Amino acid sequence: MLALIVVLTSAACSSPAPASGPAGISTAAVATAAAPTTAAATAPLASAPPSPDPTVWLCKPGLASNPCAGNVDATAVGADGKTTIVPGAPAADPPVDCFYVYPTVSRQATVNADLKIDAEEKAVAQAQAAQFSRVCHVYAPMYRQLTLAAIKKPSAITIISALTAYGDVASAFREYLARYNHGRGIVFIGHSQGSMMLTAMLRAEVESRPEVLKLLVSAIIPGGNVEVPVGKTVGGDFAHIPACESTEQIGCVVAYSSFATTPPAGAVFGRIDTALRPFQEKSSVPLRIMCVNPAAPGGGVATLEPDFPSSGIFAASGKAAGGVTARTPFVTFPGQYSAHCADKGGASWLQIDRIGGKTDITAAAAKLVAPTWGLHPLDISIAEGNLVDLVRTESAAYANR
Repeated sequence: MLALIVVLTSAACSSPAPASGPAGISTAAVATAAAPTTAAATAPLASAPPSPDPTVWLCKPGLASNPCAGNVDATAVGADGKTTIVPGAPAADPPVDCFYVYPTVSRQATVNADLKIDAEEKAVAQAQAAQFSRVCHVYAPMYRQLTLAAIKKPSAITIISALTAYGDVASAFREYLARYNHGRGIVFIGHSQGSMMLTAMLRAEVESRPEVLKLLVSAIIPGGNVEVPVGKTVGGDFAHIPACESTEQIGCVVAYSSFATTPPAGAVFGRIDTALRPFQEKSSVPLRIMCVNPAAPGGGVATLEPDFPSSGIFAASGKAAGGVTARTPFVTFPGQYSAHCADKGGASWLQIDRIGGKTDITAAAAKLVAPTWGLHPLDISIAEGNLVDLVRTESAAYANR
């Protein structure tokens, strides 16, 4: 599995992105998906310092500066361009915990990042995890991830590099279980490299240990190419954890790859890469990339509830439609996008369609990365409101069980 992480991460991040994009979406928003053309990214790669002990927490209840908690108000931009404020706040006593692993964001010049909390980690945690504080306590460890610089130079990535990153995540999870869990249900949340790390960890630390598996509420791991047998909900990457099929199912996985059009040949996400097959466990059945619609796990077309940061390096839209400045941390476009899982020509993906409104975030995002990436940078943000609602209903079902 660790060998596969190296190959997948190298393959998934080898397609370059344009250096700049259209107004309205920061080019830094694609840091989850593509290497920048900065001096740091092209400098010689050095060794990262050893990891201190115990875990360095990016997010944890009680931290003085916690990017996963705080103001989560949003400016809702209607299809007509009119705006309203949607208030939100972290839950005082949520019933479950969320364990979040962030995607590839580090701009450090080493193969593995160190554990210093930089602006990129803070920004992506706010963008992808803060809204979940409405329904869970969020724990997010720093880890010595494979950096953007390393991904731009895949030959520098080794098994040791992957072990270094994975070891930090697994160690942090063990520390979380020992010190903070107290028998509470757990929702795992990741994206891109974070999803790959969680896929490996769920296999090694969760589904193989019944006492931990019983704590699993769900795993939300988009943008990580989770594999499952064709026509099945379990198998492939997971032997015992199935794809979610309802909003109240627990102990299941939500995984998908977002595209606005059919993933092209050679797509980084949404397609099985046969070139990787020698590195993977042999499968006696055809496999596909898992797709669970975050807005309708049972299937069908459903309306999305996006949440984009309104400012900062991961902002999707610095201004609301009509030129009105968004004074809230998030901007949402309710009722203007829909999603359904599609399966065609060997590809399996979450099809995102614009169904109204004056601001098309998806079209602008698609121009910032190669077509083989689809809407990878928006995987979580485009459905964040739906995912929060899903955690809420799953948490209630877990409590009832």
